Amino acid sequence: MPLIPVVPENHSHVLAEFDCLDPLLSALRLDSGRLKCTCLAVSRKWLALGTSAGGLHLIQKEGWKQRLILTHKEGSITQVACCPHDEDFIAIATSQGLVVVWELQLERRGRPERVSVSWEHRGQTITSLCWDTSTLRVFVGDTGGKVSLLRAGSSKLGKGSTFVIFPVQTVTTVDSRVVQLGYQDGRLLVSSLSRCYLCDTDREKFWRVGYKERDGEYGACFYPQNRGLLVGQPPLLYSARPGSRIWEASFNGEVLSTHQFKQPLACPPLPLITYRDEPHYNPAQKSPQSIAFTKLLYFGDQNLLTWTDSAIYIFTPQNGQVLLWTEVKDLVNIAVYRNELFCLHGSGRLSHLSLLSAERCVERLLRRESWPLAAGVCCMFQHTVTSSRARKSIPIDRLEHLRSQLSSSTHPELCVQLEEVISKLEPLDSASSSRRSSISSHESFNVLDCGIYRVISRRGSQSDEETSSLINQSASEEERLKEFSFVQEEDQVDHDPQSAERVEAERSDSGLQFHLPLSFRPKPPRIALQAVKDSVSSFVKKTTEKINILQMNSELWQRTEFREGGQAEISATTSFSEEMDNEVYDEMPTIESDMQELRSATERAISQIQDPLVLLDPDCLGETLLKWLVVLERILGPADHGSAAAGDSITDGLGEERWDYLNACSEQQEESSLSSGEPRESMTEEKTEESPELGEKEDQCDSSEKEHEVSNETRPDPVRVASPKAVPMDLLADLNQLATLYTELSCFRKEENERALGCIAFLRRYFFLLDQERVRRMCLLCHQEQPEAQRSFTEAMLDVTQHSKVVEVIQRGDLLRSLRSLRELQPCSAPPLLAHLHRLYEKHGEAAVRSFTQFYPTVTPADIMTMAQQSHFLAYLDNLVQSRTEEDRLSFLQSLLEPESLRQDWLELALTHDAPQRCDTLNPDGEPRWHSHCFSWGYGRLLSLLIRLPADLSSKQKMAETCRSHGYWTGYISLCCELQRRTEAFSAICRLDDISLLQEAGGVEPQTLEEWKLLIRLSQRCSGATDSDQLTGVNGSGWSNGSEDCGGKMSPETLTLMLARCAGPDRAMAVLEECGVQLDLSPHSKLVCELLRVTEKRQRAMIQTMLERCDRFLWSQHA
Repeated sequence: MPLIPVVPENHSHVLAEFDCLDPLLSALRLDSGRLKCTCLAVSRKWLALGTSAGGLHLIQKEGWKQRLILTHKEGSITQVACCPHDEDFIAIATSQGLVVVWELQLERRGRPERVSVSWEHRGQTITSLCWDTSTLRVFVGDTGGKVSLLRAGSSKLGKGSTFVIFPVQTVTTVDSRVVQLGYQDGRLLVSSLSRCYLCDTDREKFWRVGYKERDGEYGACFYPQNRGLLVGQPPLLYSARPGSRIWEASFNGEVLSTHQFKQPLACPPLPLITYRDEPHYNPAQKSPQSIAFTKLLYFGDQNLLTWTDSAIYIFTPQNGQVLLWTEVKDLVNIAVYRNELFCLHGSGRLSHLSLLSAERCVERLLRRESWPLAAGVCCMFQHTVTSSRARKSIPIDRLEHLRSQLSSSTHPELCVQLEEVISKLEPLDSASSSRRSSISSHESFNVLDCGIYRVISRRGSQSDEETSSLINQSASEEERLKEFSFVQEEDQVDHDPQSAERVEAERSDSGLQFHLPLSFRPKPPRIALQAVKDSVSSFVKKTTEKINILQMNSELWQRTEFREGGQAEISATTSFSEEMDNEVYDEMPTIESDMQELRSATERAISQIQDPLVLLDPDCLGETLLKWLVVLERILGPADHGSAAAGDSITDGLGEERWDYLNACSEQQEESSLSSGEPRESMTEEKTEESPELGEKEDQCDSSEKEHEVSNETRPDPVRVASPKAVPMDLLADLNQLATLYTELSCFRKEENERALGCIAFLRRYFFLLDQERVRRMCLLCHQEQPEAQRSFTEAMLDVTQHSKVVEVIQRGDLLRSLRSLRELQPCSAPPLLAHLHRLYEKHGEAAVRSFTQFYPTVTPADIMTMAQQSHFLAYLDNLVQSRTEEDRLSFLQSLLEPESLRQDWLELALTHDAPQRCDTLNPDGEPRWHSHCFSWGYGRLLSLLIRLPADLSSKQKMAETCRSHGYWTGYISLCCELQRRTEAFSAICRLDDISLLQEAGGVEPQTLEEWKLLIRLSQRCSGATDSDQLTGVNGSGWSNGSEDCGGKMSPETLTLMLARCAGPDRAMAVLEECGVQLDLSPHSKLVCELLRVTEKRQRAMIQTMLERCDRFLWSQHA
């Protein structure tokens, strides 16, 4: 990640996106291609969304819950406006020119009512709606230039007020299309394509704003002056002009000045702070921009907002400056409320933005635990974050916490930049000099880090008091240094945790009592040297503790005997610490030489790999990587597992250390039991009698210890996710490339090399060097052959992400909050996201898997297949496919089949889960049971899509046999038709005894007379078998589910009627005779045949008449 450029000091605000409205649109079904959001409006409480289907969705902003939907049959919704002084009223306009004012009546829990309707603009496109700021009036403007006034009644004014119908008034008709309307204090502002007009609605007076015309869409708005000294002043109005200019006019329409924003807009755009992607700021200067401001909105605190299809612009007109401008793609419309923006994009997507100062943005991001994004904003707006006034929003301790949450391995440059920002922070007291001067001269004070003033009454002067306080402070620091060194020496001798806590408390109390840190005073050199000494001493202390654990005996557990050791042990520990100090300083040149050797070996291997003859030959490539692996093992490899040194326990991880500790404890227990003089067998028997569970646990421990003694090599290597030594960033990148290449080569290479390290062992030892995304793809490809690779990768990623704040949220057990936290991590790479999803699956099971579809395509079905059970994976796959529109599901499912063999695997999974039993669909001979196709299959929709997928001949045949063996007859019949095995399809249909399988739209209808003959013979042959199956089902069998809803019975008579409708009754009876079927038709069938004959005769006569008329007409034309 490159260094983040710093924003100039004149920019202090940003546009930030904290909420994702995509789930809201998905719940409202507004994310499909057929139904889209067309307009929007916002108020204090509501977000109103108009749709292309004529629906108006009313969303409660608190919690984003849908409260109401209003439908309109008069076309799609083109405009919507919320009443500013009464949120119970809302106005909409449709594409047919209808304007409706709704009274919602949500507070009284009544039904919404249309309190006013206007067809004044029928046939015109309504371009703007504007509410009166004090009464229930709506102003409407259209493309023809007409502006009308619509009054609304209200049930709040009395029972009879709703029956009063107010006539629609035409206010004016301007010369061209109405672009924007505005209303303030009795004045109506109309902006058209050529001019801007001001109308006094009470006195019915009109006048123009300015004298120069314009040509194009330019907006205008009122600008209230209700802040500070301007309270009570009449509003101003601003009108857009060509060339990035804006007129400022008085409330009477007189132009006061012209603001030119062409040159101020030459600054680079500020990035949008969003969770969707990382903010990027390009400090390169841009050329001046000439923009047509199509709409102007009063926004936030004395600001103007406008936009184009690709950017948002915010101005402060009082000083003629650009507050900010930000690039936002595909903008169509914007609705604002205070400092909130709701943007509608061309694709129908919604985004919720907020205008905030940089420090407030950082505070919001810290509350949401978006650590990298918060750090990026801090580095970008350093001048704002480091100022003293920002300490009220983001104190120093919160920035320190932010620094601790960043990983130096994933964000190295960001950590360095954040360190620089923290070093420049100004304390809160530097902004309070005026407050300090107000304190009387006979009082002095100190300012604590938390911002509290500590006032001390003195009789002397203030300057003397400050001097004496500094002297006292330096003296107290000297005393604390002496006391601190004494405590360090005492801690190295005494290992009693209670005494250590007591000394630490005494030290902190004494320091706080006499020392107040001053931010402007640098740390003395002795403190810096003492910090270095402390770090080395702590390392020595930890090392000695680990050695004592490994070499423990029963005497060390007695704290009194340890303290009676006296001065001899103190001197021994002191001498050992001096030796360790020397060893630490001697190891520094050794580490540098090792890094240099590793660098040269890595560069040599990379240069050899550049040769295509080496890279494309697995043997040569393997030899090259083996030479490099020898150096890597010696420098960054784990230490010898058999040694009992302290360094081994540190390198091998907590698992090895814990194992050695348990062995040492067991040895001590054996020694103590033998020294007590009691027979061990009797003790074991007593313990077993008292607690059988304890005995079982001891047996398990004994068996595990025996296994450990017999074979220590069976335990896998611990996964190492952090480098044991500091590796430079450039060398780490090269090591990453070689290590990942070696892992992939050892995984996919079948022949084993005795000198080579196995794929699993290398992955666990050097995971900190691997490319996580490439390893993930490798594990997916070799999951069938080497499942251990996937388990090792999952274990490593769980270890890497264990310190994330999302883990704490997942452990609390709230699934919805956990999913929201994971969405806020986006964009996030797949490996860490998979680790969090693995935790969620272990916590919540199938409920969690069903919600994983929202992370596609970052997480693919192949990832879920390796993580979840088969039944749970099917639920995930079904939800993922059903989330697409119906016309896109087949192609989407085809795109998921990588490789193609997954089609057969998924088909068998869907046929074996949530499916009827085979004995219910198949008889003992393997033939279909009567009406067994009517059973409901849990994943029937997924099965139908899998069967319809294009595939080769062998795959289709295999799928057909699979469907037949599981009794999925609808799929089997469909596949038989595709494979031109129509005889088998007809046989299955006759055994199922459902004629609807022939008559439906997707049915298998005979195409020739031969097929009709075959079908009649099969139906006559299978009629006996189906009757016996039906009787068995009626007698109490449990497989008659849904049989009553199926179609009619298959019989020669019903087939004869079908043939009669297709080929005529005479032909049908001839076919019956050819088949040798003796059939007595029922009276109903005979009547149908007679009607068909009559109909056929009339059709022939009509056709003959039409042919004769055509013949006469043609002869007449020829003559």
